[in-house]
Amino acid sequence: MNAPLSPQAHAELNPLHLELAARLRNETQGEVLFSRGARGRYSTDASIYQIEPVGVLIPKRGDDVAAALNLCREMSVPVLARGAGTSQCGQTVGAALVIDNSKYLNRVLDFDLAAMTVTVEPGIVLDHLNAWLKPHGVWFPVDVSTAAQCTIGGMAGNNSCGSRSIAYGNMVHNVLSIDALLLDGTAATFGEAARMGNASPRIRTIMDRLTEIAARERDEIERMVPSVLRRVGGYNLDIFHPQSPRPYTADGKINLAHMLVGSEGTLAYTRSITLKLSPLPAAKALGVVNFPTFYQAMDMTRHIVGLGPCAVELVDRTMIDLARSNPAFRPVIDSALIGEPAAVLLVEFAGESQDEQLSHLARLVELMGDLGLPGSVVEMPDAAAQKALWDVRKSGLNIMMSMRGDGKPVSFIEDCAVPLEHLAEYTSQLTDVFTRHGTKGTWYAHASVGTLHVRPILDMRRDGAAKMRAIAEEAGALVRRYKGAFSGEHGDGLVRSEWVGWQFGPRLTRAFEEIKDAFDPDRLMNPGKIVRSSKMDDRSLYRFKPDYRTIALKPALDWSAWNVNSDPATETVSAPGTGDDPAQGLAKAVEMCNNNGHCRKFDAGTMCPSYRVTHDEQHLTRGRANTLRLALSGQLGDDAFTSDEMRATMDLCVSCKGCKRDCPTGVDMARMKIEFLDQWRQKRGLALKDRIIATLPRWAPWGARLPFLFNLRDTLPGAAWLSERLLGFSSKRTLPKWRSDVFTDQAVSTDADTADVVLFADTFNNYFESENARAALQVLQAAGYRVHVAVPAANDAEPKRPLCCGRTYLSAGMVDQAKVEARRVVDALRPFVARGIPIVGLEPSCLLSLRDEFLVMGLGEDAQALSRHAYLFEEFLANELKAGRLDLKLNPLPEKRALLHGHCHQKAFDAVKPVQQILGLIPDLKVQLIESSCCGMAGSFGYEASHYETSMKMAELSLLPAVREAGADTVLVADGTSCRHQIADGTQAQGGLRAEHVACVLQRALPSNAESTR
Repeated sequence: MNAPLSPQAHAELNPLHLELAARLRNETQGEVLFSRGARGRYSTDASIYQIEPVGVLIPKRGDDVAAALNLCREMSVPVLARGAGTSQCGQTVGAALVIDNSKYLNRVLDFDLAAMTVTVEPGIVLDHLNAWLKPHGVWFPVDVSTAAQCTIGGMAGNNSCGSRSIAYGNMVHNVLSIDALLLDGTAATFGEAARMGNASPRIRTIMDRLTEIAARERDEIERMVPSVLRRVGGYNLDIFHPQSPRPYTADGKINLAHMLVGSEGTLAYTRSITLKLSPLPAAKALGVVNFPTFYQAMDMTRHIVGLGPCAVELVDRTMIDLARSNPAFRPVIDSALIGEPAAVLLVEFAGESQDEQLSHLARLVELMGDLGLPGSVVEMPDAAAQKALWDVRKSGLNIMMSMRGDGKPVSFIEDCAVPLEHLAEYTSQLTDVFTRHGTKGTWYAHASVGTLHVRPILDMRRDGAAKMRAIAEEAGALVRRYKGAFSGEHGDGLVRSEWVGWQFGPRLTRAFEEIKDAFDPDRLMNPGKIVRSSKMDDRSLYRFKPDYRTIALKPALDWSAWNVNSDPATETVSAPGTGDDPAQGLAKAVEMCNNNGHCRKFDAGTMCPSYRVTHDEQHLTRGRANTLRLALSGQLGDDAFTSDEMRATMDLCVSCKGCKRDCPTGVDMARMKIEFLDQWRQKRGLALKDRIIATLPRWAPWGARLPFLFNLRDTLPGAAWLSERLLGFSSKRTLPKWRSDVFTDQAVSTDADTADVVLFADTFNNYFESENARAALQVLQAAGYRVHVAVPAANDAEPKRPLCCGRTYLSAGMVDQAKVEARRVVDALRPFVARGIPIVGLEPSCLLSLRDEFLVMGLGEDAQALSRHAYLFEEFLANELKAGRLDLKLNPLPEKRALLHGHCHQKAFDAVKPVQQILGLIPDLKVQLIESSCCGMAGSFGYEASHYETSMKMAELSLLPAVREAGADTVLVADGTSCRHQIADGTQAQGGLRAEHVACVLQRALPSNAESTR
């Protein structure tokens, strides 16, 4: 990571920054990133802004930070601390040295259960902290929607709030002390002022100055600081004279740590934070109130709050519809709806007794009846159902940003807070403001405290900036009329700092500048935020600057579905192909990444396996999307799309398609990698190793004829070593074994005219593991199906070569050749599709290509029709079971437990549940799913010497530890050929455990086979 800068990077950086990079490498142990791509990846956060930093330091220890601050002060270089980069107002972008705390400075330093406190480093993620605390029965309750990725340091800098602030307060109410470092090297623990008597002279001077300013401005504080819970603008000078309805401290004592909370890193660098903990609620109940009108939802919130809930969260119609368009979210959101509501409120009650919470829920039902809405509440006492719905709500921002087209919901007035009694009128009048400016708004979030995340839909490429200014001014007038706060939760940053003066007036604005100068007289700590800011509509700071252009590029795949124009007033998009993107939709697809960092989560799902191993922004879906966007817009120089920088960025993408499902905006990095590889191949050529892998379907018949010869690599001493030196195949791996019993050569299938199922045998299950295909054929026949094994069409140019999906060609970027293979499959299966006969396959990555990549290869309606009839083996059986047509008799197996690992593509297409269902048909077999990400093999990825270590680290995250714990009574199930190979390689110490395809497990359970397996 600390390799010397390239000649190109030297040419790009000015001498001062080159010197800073060199000195950081010499004086710290951290990772120093000053390349153009690295600076580009850190130039954005979840806001509309983009400012290239001077460089990036990823410190490994506190001394690295101290050295960096010293250098920045000496060299007059601004400095900016950053966590996950999820800020929505531009707090974490700037022309500064970015210090990324998230990779290494993320430890729990101290925990005192008796005192209910925990001390942590700033880079720890909220969900990680709460997972650590959970066994002790406590949690940190400022539960923001980005809990899976946001860091505690960022939450403190922002004064975050969360869904349950009505019960627990904001970040400022839950921070006890902050150990901080000033730019001049002064260290201090800021806490209760009365306990800071032994502070250094430098800190005493700051304390005296704060006391003096607060005393002088007492009347102005009382006059200008909004008296609402949600107020995070400016500096918290009112800790001396509290205006919030909730005291900052329970005993009323002044805590100077609260001056740093919400300061957005403009005053000091946070080394550690001591937090106040709360007991985990023992019981929860959730009521989802459905409203026929949005106004009613807002108006009745004040009555609902009177019941004492811990959360009241809004989901509006736009978010409902967008959530229902996501396959992962649809069943969850549907379970909460009654008819077609205009909005719903999620009302949560929590406490020690479940009976008490159910009683609260009953009172909610009664209240809604009294208010004229009987039968409007969906009651959810079940914890699993509650969690599923809260997960959808937490994805609110990402769901909103999944809108296609240039018009996007823009954050700039999104968390204005007003007193609850004015909420309905405020939202109604703000809707009128949007209408006057030809747009609409999206609404969600914290109804309980009068803070709604409202985002007008604007086209920031064109007239969005002018409309943003006009809407902000009118919204500000409404906020002032209702005595609310312009910044209620997400801070000031670049988009709202200029409004600090409007909100607090000139006297307090000058006081804030004095506070800034007391802490940071050099004005180098995250400058331009809160005080002395730029204009919110300075387009030179935008991600889409006035000169933003997309380079001309002819993609290999069809991206026209993203190449659309949008109408913000109606939230509609025009037909695909009518946009103005010279990259024909590819750039628009890349720009769907909203930088919210959902891909940084570790708790569940598949994405992003390489990031889970490296923790590097470059190897994150967001990092890759940003690099692609910068390249496609010409911001990384000429030919950046096929540069070494781009190659390094895409290198560890294992094409797992986890992002296709887990990313709420649907960024499909696996498909984007195909585009990159195709362009790379055209310009830079293919390595011999990649060509061998890609053309496997063509030379596979020879491997089957001469298996002894082709297997010499793993049997001849020294051959594996030589293959690594010459080709790049890891000598630590065995390769798949060639066999002569090719499935399609030996299978006896039903005549095409009488078949009611077609079995599509992919290259891997045809040549390397033909027992899987034979097992599937036997199981299908045992269930009474007439099975035809797919063969090429009569007019095929290569009628004797088995069909192939083309996946190996796609993995090398040979899209034209992949299209040839795809056309062969489509032609061969067309007659069966026309008759409505299901096409069944075994290998997830191959069969699911028929439902994915085939649709963007220009194959027309034939491919669309095929996709509607293509099923994985287990999907077909599960569908037949649901329809009541499956007649499959199964006997118990010797094993009593099945441990299932889902292939990444199965997860992406929600095809793991069918495996669980079908295995559940085996009597006495308990099925357990391994909660894992990618196995790490990922096609050829894990076979390559350059990727072997990363591949094994991916497997060791969760898959291999779970497999090694399996007992003799456990059958290991994995439908992916690469997954099975990884399990075998990763358990060599146990003799190489063997995982089976579900078809083989079912075959062993057939009555004709079950006795022989005992």
